[in-house]
Amino acid sequence: MSQVPDTLRYTQTHEWLRQEADGSITVGITDHAQAQLGDLVYVELPAVGKALTAGDACAVVESVKAAADVYAPLTGTVLAFNDALASAPELVNQDPYGEGWLLRVSGDLPPDTLDAAAYRALTESA
Repeated sequence: MSQVPDTLRYTQTHEWLRQEADGSITVGITDHAQAQLGDLVYVELPAVGKALTAGDACAVVESVKAAADVYAPLTGTVLAFNDALASAPELVNQDPYGEGWLLRVSGDLPPDTLDAAAYRALTESA
C-alpha cells in the first residue's frame, strides 16, 4: 500500500503539494505514482523563473518502463527545483515526499486539491 501523508494535499494526476512557511508550494509526485512508474532514470524539471499554468505539463519523469508528464498543480512561478535529481533521479523512488521533491512554486494552494482520505480513495478505486 502506498504512503499518503495526512499533512499534504494531492491532485487527481498524482502530484502532492505542501505549503511552506514562506508561502511557497513544494510539489512532487506521490508514492503511488512513483511505484506505478518503476525505477526512475531521468527527471526533467523547468528552470527557475518559468511561469507555470495549472494543468499544463511542467516536468517529465522517465523510468525503465515509460516516460510521464508531471502536471502543474497550480499557476505560479518556479522558485526552485531539486537539482539533486539530475544525478540521482532514484531519490523520487526512495523518498517521494522528502528528498525526492521536484519544484517549489509561488502561488496559492489550489482549492480543488484532495486531502489524504480523498486521495487514498482515488488510488484504491483505480
